[in-house]
Amino acid sequence: MTDEEDEGSMTLSVGQRVRLAADLRLDGPVTPAGEPQQETGAFTASLALAAGIEGTVERVDEHHRQKSHEVREYQRLKSLLDDFGPQMPPASRKQLEEQVGALEEHWIAYQRQRLRITVRVRLDNGFVLDDAPEEAFTSA
Repeated sequence: MTDEEDEGSMTLSVGQRVRLAADLRLDGPVTPAGEPQQETGAFTASLALAAGIEGTVERVDEHHRQKSHEVREYQRLKSLLDDFGPQMPPASRKQLEEQVGALEEHWIAYQRQRLRITVRVRLDNGFVLDDAPEEAFTSA
């Protein structure tokens, strides 16, 4: 069992039936279908969707975490240490181990970050929610 499963998270899959977990209110500029998305909407509107509406997952997107400079540097130095540490002079190896140790907390924090997953769901009423966080749905 992974840490994510321990936290009760659910990974959705294409074709899975899901249910909207909470009421949603969508509002903002509206662009009629067929018009370029770059153009500003002709008007604004609001739409409310009630919790419990069911639909089918059409797409699942994983958004990988951004690596900070410290995380990239940790990976680079750790790779050097793993590959060449045994061959390095003791003083150089010790210095590299200290640099890796100083960056380790950044690496641990990066590994603990949850992978962000969004979905496209076609609701039974015909509406489509795109780029919605998977947490907005429960299994139907």
